[in-house]
This record gives sequence, C-alpha cells and structure tokens, in this order.
Amino acid sequence: MIAEGGLAALWLAAALSLLQLIMGAVALTPGREEAGAIVRPVAIVQGLLTLAAFAALITVFVTSDMSVKLVVANSNSMKPLLYKFAGTWGNHEGSMLMWVTILGVAGAAVAIFERRVSERMLLATLAAQAAIALGFFAFLLFSSNPFERLPMPAADGQGLNPLLQDPGLAFHPPTLYLGYVGLSVAFSFAVGALVTREVNAAFAKAMRPWVLGAWILLTLGITAGSYWAYYELGWGGWWFWDPVENASLMPWLAATALLHSVTVLATRDSLRAWTVMLAVVAFSMSMVGTFLVRSGILTSVHAFAVDPERGSFILALLAIYIGGALALFALRVSTVKEGAQFDPVSREGMLVANNLLLTAILGIVFVGTLYPLAVEALSGEKLSVGPPYFNSAAGPLALLLVALMAAGPLMRWRRDRAGAVLNRIAVPVLATALVLLAVMIFAPPLGVLPTLGLVLAIGVGTASLAPLWGRNLRRTPLFTWGMVIAHLGIAVSLAGMACESAFTKETLVAARVGEVKKVGPYNVRLEAIEPVAGPNWTALEATLTAWQDGAKPFVLKPQARSWPNPPTETSESAISTKWNGQLYTVLGKEGEDGRWQLRLWWKPFVTLIWAGGALVAIGGALSLLGRVRRERRYQDRIAYA
Repeated sequence: MIAEGGLAALWLAAALSLLQLIMGAVALTPGREEAGAIVRPVAIVQGLLTLAAFAALITVFVTSDMSVKLVVANSNSMKPLLYKFAGTWGNHEGSMLMWVTILGVAGAAVAIFERRVSERMLLATLAAQAAIALGFFAFLLFSSNPFERLPMPAADGQGLNPLLQDPGLAFHPPTLYLGYVGLSVAFSFAVGALVTREVNAAFAKAMRPWVLGAWILLTLGITAGSYWAYYELGWGGWWFWDPVENASLMPWLAATALLHSVTVLATRDSLRAWTVMLAVVAFSMSMVGTFLVRSGILTSVHAFAVDPERGSFILALLAIYIGGALALFALRVSTVKEGAQFDPVSREGMLVANNLLLTAILGIVFVGTLYPLAVEALSGEKLSVGPPYFNSAAGPLALLLVALMAAGPLMRWRRDRAGAVLNRIAVPVLATALVLLAVMIFAPPLGVLPTLGLVLAIGVGTASLAPLWGRNLRRTPLFTWGMVIAHLGIAVSLAGMACESAFTKETLVAARVGEVKKVGPYNVRLEAIEPVAGPNWTALEATLTAWQDGAKPFVLKPQARSWPNPPTETSESAISTKWNGQLYTVLGKEGEDGRWQLRLWWKPFVTLIWAGGALVAIGGALSLLGRVRRERRYQDRIAYA
C-alpha cells in the first residue's frame, strides 16, 4: 500500500498545483483579489504531499519491495543500505520525483517566508512555480510513473549500475537538483515581476537568496561530481567535457552571471532588464541539463533515460516554459524602467564585462555540447567535440574573466578613475609579474594556457585579499568575507588546474609481481595480486608499495571489480594524497606473459582544484548568511520603530 499511497499523494499534489495556478491567475484579475487567499496554503500543502510521495518511494527502495517495477530495475535485496537509499534517485523516475519534490518544497518555503515583495507579485510568482510543477507532474504521472507495480513480484532486482554504487550518489545529484530548483524559483520571481511590472530592487532582494543558494549548491555538486568521476572512473582526469558534465556547468555559468547582476540590482538599482533575462537563461540551462540527461539522446555514465519519447516530453516542456518566458519578456521589456546609471569604469561596469564573458563562455559550451547532437539528428553523422575545442575556445576567455575578476572588487560603485584603479591593483600586478618571471626562469617549458593559469592564479589570489587591507577584520561584514573567500577559491582552483595540466606524470606499465616501476618522484613495486570479496562484488586486488628516495614507504590497493547484478567490470583506483599532490594508481588486465597492466599518475597539487571549489562554496555560504543577518536586523529595526 505504500506505493499506492505515494501515487495518490502525487496525484493530489498535481491537482493542487493546477488549483494554485488557476487561483493565482484569477487573483491577478482586477476585482478578484480575494481568490489569492487560498494560494499560500495550497502551495504549502502541495509541498507536503510531494514530500510524502518521495518518502514513499524511499521506503519501497529501502524495504526492497520487488513488486514495484522501478525497484526491480534499479535495486536488489543484497545491495548495502546506503545504495538502496541513494538508489531512489539513481534512476530516471526517482530523480524526476526528487526534482518535483524539491520544487514543491521550495514553493512552500516561498509561500511561508516571503514578505519582501507585494502580494500581487508573490501570487504571480507562486502561479509561475505551479505552472512549472504542473508540467513535471504530468511527466511523472503519464510518462514515468515511479510507483508502477509489476503483475507478479520479482524474486529479486536487477541491481544498480555499479558506477553509481558510491557515496557520491548520496551527495552529488541532490545538490545539483537543489541548485536547479533554486534557479526555477528565481525564474518564477522573474516571471512574477514581469507580469506585475515590478522589476525593482525589492524583487532582486527577494530573488537573491535563491540565486545565491542555488549557486552554492551547484558549486558543491559540480565539485563533488568532478572528484567522484576522478576516483571512480579510473581515467585519471578531473573533467572530460562530457555532455552531461557540460549540462551541469552551463547552469552554473548562468547562475554566476545572474548572481552578480541581481546583486547590482538589489544594491544599486541597475541592470533591471539584464537581471530578468539572465534569470530566464539560467533556468533554461537547468532545463537543457534535464533534457540531456533524461532524453535518451546521450550515452553516458551520467545519463538515466534511454527512451526518446520521454525526451520529447521534456523538450516540449522546455519549449513551453522557455518560449513562454521569452515571449513574456519581449512583450514586457519595454515596461521595465531603466535603472540607475553608471560609468564604464566602475564596479558595475566590471560586473557587466564579467557577465558578458560568462555569457560568451556559456555560448561556447552550449554550442559544443548540442551541435554534435543536432548534426547526428539531422544527418546521422556522428561528430566528436572534445577537450581541444573547449580548451582552445573557452580557455582564453576564462583566463580573461579571471583577470577582470581580480580588478572588480577593488573598483568603486557608480564611477571610478582609471588611474586610481591602477594604483589599487599595483600589488597584484607586481605579484603576477614576479611569478611569471619565476616560471620562465625555473620551470620546465609549459604550454601557454597552463602558464597563464598559474600566473593569474597568484595575481587573483593576491587581489582577492585586497578588500581586507586596512579594514578592522572583526567588523568586516560576513558578505565581504564571503566575496573574498569565494574569489580566493577561484584562484586556488585555477592553480590546481594549471599544475595538473603542466606537471602531471603518467606511466602505463606491464609489471610482474616484485617489479619496481617509477612515476614522477615515486618508486612503485607490485607486491601481490589477490582475490577479495565485498558486500555484492568480487575483485582482484593489487598490493602496491610506493616510496620516495629516503622516505617511508606506503601501501596502495587498487582493484579490478566484478559485479554479478548487473554483470559489470569496473576499476577502483587507489589514491594516496600528499601535501603536494596525489599518487593515483589503477589495476588493469593480466597479459598472456603473466604481467599485469598498471596505470600510474603523479599529479602535483591536483587537490587544489577541489579545495578551491570548497572555498568558493564556503564563501557563498558566508555571503548568504551575512545577507540574511543584515536583512533580519533591518526588519527588527522597522518592527521596533
């Protein structure tokens, strides 16, 4: 009965979503404002019902209910509890129910807590949110029912993709979905502002926490997903420009631009039309990501769906939502009043330049991701667009973006003088020049992009700390600390990327037991190959002893695993993390001559990539906390007055 209860909750939530949309629209009609009284309660109940439906799906997975088709297809009774739980969203239907659940809960949160905008705009926002939810409810109920029963219960399930049987599954998809839904709320606010002609600072202040929260979660999701792929796939890389990786990167790029734009609107009442447009673009990119992962047009370890009809359904939703929003924007953009003016040499001007570069990079990634798919759909010809295109096209723009990012926080609002700006960035420029000189003298020959990346990382890292110079650090606002730490995180990640690209050493060897091979500064000896067994897999495990000359040896144990359900072979890397990098090892096949294939990498300072991502997210969280605290103090002063 749990599955039937979950399905009933889903149907009721869909019905309430329709009611929320209708009553929200009616309340915007002159003379019918009383209809709006029901919208907030309906949004709250809808959120609770979607949460109940998702809890029901988790229950049937955890209890291994083999009468539910989705459980049979994506789980089995022998799977560890963590993967039964996380496997709830490790499939097409479950992931979409998670998407709708987060959407419903977010709508309920808006209904409960939002008091900064007018009632009319709030009703329009909740109606827009209901319209988004309604399409996905229809998708689940008519195309991808997660609670479908089998005619006869199965003896056991087929199991979860072994590549997904990792703790990363419990963290990576939920953070991305939370980020996507945060952008949907920003989109709904933008639609509400256009409908009610209230594109102003109050609208931006209401939308900003959702944008910032979405950006933080997307940052965490992408960072975690990158490290998950890095250690799980055994390819030794941290980013492959996989189309589904790009599908998560594109919303992040758009959200980054939107975050800067909405901050300018909230604090300086500028960039009104640009902010609304970026809200539409950011949500569009999250919808494009949803389409790519679930359409069946991609073959990827990340992709869930293999049914093109479902992709057509999502494509239709994308066309309706984004096409409708763009049409509304075109009709109402003339009513968006021009905000406060600013000079090109100003912090606003620098933010506009950054946003233009972010948009250009987004366009490059968008074209590189979708163009091969379009060509294949039209002509049947398969094209491959890989790292050479993305690195050469987006790399220089990304470095220019980072350079401008260093100057932005040091500029004044409204207007500034070029000479004064140059004086403020003198120290970062000097640091950049010194590092460039040191690289040219002491480092081996490097590529252009790694060299520029390493040099700019030092310059940006120095510039990111400049807003703290001369301040009383105890009285520095939290959101200023957040900006500093987030920008420092970008510099740290950039340094890690440059070092990984410039200094990585890779060795592919065939070794007998007892032989010693060398990679970078390390000697690696193959000690033994032994069979081992896990909860639901067996493996051949290599014992490797690694050491540097004069240093204490340590042991690594990479595995070649075999999974019976479904039958799959995977490579489990073994990684040793040191202060200055990682030794990364992978076990391959045994050759006819009795030697074992080993792939060995020494990756100097590669961990800076993910440490920087964590710093960016921490900076965003501090900024969000600082904004919330300031808003509460402001509300308390108003209430006291």
